Amino acid sequence: MKKLNVKKGDEVVVISGKDKGKEGKILSAIPEKERVVVQGANMITTHVKPRRQGEAGGRIEKEGTIHVSNVMLKCPKCGKPTRVAHTAEDGKNVRVCKKCGKVMD
Repeated sequence: MKKLNVKKGDEVVVISGKDKGKEGKILSAIPEKERVVVQGANMITTHVKPRRQGEAGGRIEKEGTIHVSNVMLKCPKCGKPTRVAHTAEDGKNVRVCKKCGKVMD
């Protein structure tokens, strides 16, 4: 299984594509496909048929997946998109901001 530098719940910035510059929280991560779902980015329209009597069908907008290389983790301290360093602290592997050096986990 592939390892991603971002995980569910992280604040990220989209750095390329039609939603470049948008910020949002990661709703889900799919490491097998190296893709993530970012809140409010890459909105797609799906057509839904009514399944039960009285239920409404129609078009629903929801978030699509984005390749993980097109998003960058946002540092909670300096607020800038940053690359991530992996270091060991107290026997645990943690992520560290490359710009300010703050531990993110």
